[in-house]
Amino acid sequence: MKRTLAVVVVAFVSGASGSVFINYWDQKLDISQGTEIPVETSYAEIISHGHRDYTSDKIAMSDNSTSTRRIDYNEDFVKASERSTQSVVFIKTLNEVEYRTGSWMDWFFQPRASQTTSSGSGVIFSQDGYIVTNNHVIDEADGITVIHGKESYQAELIGTDPSTDLAVIKINASELPAIALGKSEDVNVGEWALAVGNPFNLTSTVTAGIVSAKGRNINILRDKFPIESFIQTDAAINPGNSGGALVNIQGELIGINTAILSRTGSYAGYGFAVPVDIVNKVFNDLKTYGEVQKAFIGAEYLDIDSEIKERMELESTDGIIITDVRDGWAADKAKLKKGDVVLAVNGKSIDSRANLEEMIGYFYPGDQIELTLRRDDEVINRALVLTNREGTTGVITKSTYLSESLGVVFESVPKLEQEVLGIDNGVRVLDVRNGFFRRLDIPEGFIITTINNVEIDSPEELADILERIRGRVIISGITQRGRKVYYPYMF
Repeated sequence: MKRTLAVVVVAFVSGASGSVFINYWDQKLDISQGTEIPVETSYAEIISHGHRDYTSDKIAMSDNSTSTRRIDYNEDFVKASERSTQSVVFIKTLNEVEYRTGSWMDWFFQPRASQTTSSGSGVIFSQDGYIVTNNHVIDEADGITVIHGKESYQAELIGTDPSTDLAVIKINASELPAIALGKSEDVNVGEWALAVGNPFNLTSTVTAGIVSAKGRNINILRDKFPIESFIQTDAAINPGNSGGALVNIQGELIGINTAILSRTGSYAGYGFAVPVDIVNKVFNDLKTYGEVQKAFIGAEYLDIDSEIKERMELESTDGIIITDVRDGWAADKAKLKKGDVVLAVNGKSIDSRANLEEMIGYFYPGDQIELTLRRDDEVINRALVLTNREGTTGVITKSTYLSESLGVVFESVPKLEQEVLGIDNGVRVLDVRNGFFRRLDIPEGFIITTINNVEIDSPEELADILERIRGRVIISGITQRGRKVYYPYMF
């Protein structure tokens, strides 16, 4: 088992990956013209009949009424492609990278610079130029170019959400063909799906497959509070497809293509997309607030397998088990306890942690929900009010601070993240630009907690200290992986 897992590669599929992921989906279906199949029959069931050459035949489907609905898969695929390809754009990014010799001379001479480019896809969400893509497509980009048809535009970054790997950018254009939106709850395992994007810098490429699973958690997002409940598809997704559209047979968006899972580094039939309802909420939040208004329960959970069921002496593997309740947060106020099993949210059954995270992702701080729990041998209901990352119910706005003299952008660390990391204060290094701070070689994402044992509580305080301090300096903090480290300097 360990050997098998060691060769599994999870990869984002932007053009910057440097690897080639390719496969051809050539499964065919042939149903004799005029064959009658109940409307309720799923596409997966049709495939299981072993028929071939679906591209030229029509399927007559009876719904027990006097009329018969005929579906031409060739025509439907063409229409879905026509509706969706016009809403998918090509994104090219430019990154300026400085590199150093590693000697003391780096402190006195301007470091050398080089430029790198990468590419991906995006989906037009509104006629006035708002576009959704993956965060990893535009991450650290110094310039973003959007190509739609024969037109080229410079894009403005509106906001990012690492917890879902989504980002919103905007171009100066009007009357663009915004994509039609489907609904996450209407997506069924076994239905057809088309992946639309720009793999290998090929404009508007369409591949076909089926939805092979929902609610997949593959542990690829590096955010402290990720929402991973991906739609899994076997439609071929390759480099450049990142940020592109996953659409249904009607050409409606059902997901944003994000990653693939492969044992070899090449495409092997597993692609993953962020569900459309999550995409729509992230889009609206970033457009309106510049920050996703994410709701929290204030508890930790674990999926229930047979081992946990036996160890905890549970009746079944239904639901997910609460492993920790944070003092003072919503779950604590609602008197949830460690060992409670969450069975449903607002009456909808929960079968995995990913399922719960997706459902909570649709709510806002201040919303009240009802949890159905099993505690010992009793099933109970608990109402609770969701909070934001600071433990309140108000709107959160992104708080950043740019020190032009240092060439760096800082941001405050949310209260919930401080509790998770076990710290009482700290400021995150958000964006390192050209300037003095770059010479310190402190990476983006690092949380500075103290300077010479003085606690740092705000970005303004941190910038002020670094601008004035001289002599021997020790900067201490937490890495993105949660390790405590320090950096010694002589200013």
